[in-house]
Amino acid sequence: MNYDIMDDGARYPTLKGKHVFITGGGSGIGKSLVEHFAHQGAKVSFVDINEKAAFAVLSGCLARGWERPEFKILDLRDVEALEAHIAELGERRGPINVLVNNAGSDDRHTLQSVTREYFDDRIAVNLRHQLFAAKAVAPQMQSVGGGSIINLNSITWVEGDGDCVCYVTSKAAVHGLTRALARELGPHSIRVNSIAPGWVMTERQVSLWLNEAGEKQIDERQVLPGRLYPPDIARMALWLGADDSRMCSKQNFVVDAGWI
Repeated sequence: MNYDIMDDGARYPTLKGKHVFITGGGSGIGKSLVEHFAHQGAKVSFVDINEKAAFAVLSGCLARGWERPEFKILDLRDVEALEAHIAELGERRGPINVLVNNAGSDDRHTLQSVTREYFDDRIAVNLRHQLFAAKAVAPQMQSVGGGSIINLNSITWVEGDGDCVCYVTSKAAVHGLTRALARELGPHSIRVNSIAPGWVMTERQVSLWLNEAGEKQIDERQVLPGRLYPPDIARMALWLGADDSRMCSKQNFVVDAGWI
């Protein structure tokens, strides 16, 4: 059964007033991330390519009495625009304390259908922006004595799923990116970790991929009963963003109900 932000959950006082920047915050896991950080009293900024979905998130936050997140429509394939926006946010709203590199797209494809152009586009959608967002926020975090970068990957790179090779390749690279950034940025008290979700029941997943065979596969592979939902991922991100995880870095936190 699904549950939402209004259910009882942990409170993280160190997130209150922190500037949290989230990519792909308009739907799915990203929407839940925006809601959960806003619920904690954080100062949330997010980007998404879907303006209609993003404004629905803003309306939902206002209806619950939380501080209104700030949104900008932005195509993350344009890394120059991303870097400029992060710089502008830091000057106007204060240095970014927490970066959540969430945005991505798991479009299905076969090996024989992949062109050079498609491969480059999938790398841009699922990987490249994570590096450049981290590059842009690092000086801001360093200026305030540290911060937290959270990269979303996926259990698909461990599984080696065969119906989306470009997506799987990108998510495997996120794992390496996380470890390299953690080593480089650690001396500045910037911790870098990743979250690997399992099969999360977002609207997109349910409408496009979930069928009777999928339901059976979940029941067979997960060691825990039930289904994963976006709040399961968001609540891990809260802990990684808060000072409670101050000595955790270079780690991949798997939230998959025991699938892998």
